[in-house]
Amino acid sequence: MARIATLARIKLPEAEWEPLANELARILTWMEQLNEVDTSGIAPMTSVAAARLPMREDRVTEGGGREEILANAPRTARGFFVVPKVVE
Repeated sequence: MARIATLARIKLPEAEWEPLANELARILTWMEQLNEVDTSGIAPMTSVAAARLPMREDRVTEGGGREEILANAPRTARGFFVVPKVVE
């Protein structure tokens, strides 16, 4: 249980190891039961509610003007977006 807590980057008092281990065992048992269900005729889904995304006309454009796009940026320099440095 200590290894799982370390991997999950959570501090877990030793007193909580046993109850959590039992809960994880029950979850894994439940998942094994789900694996026994025949789902061969069931289509995969991302939601229980059938939904369709709105479609727009697919048309070629010249794109937005550079100045209009850069006007949305908090900082720009020489026609480009300025972003914080992420690699040191």
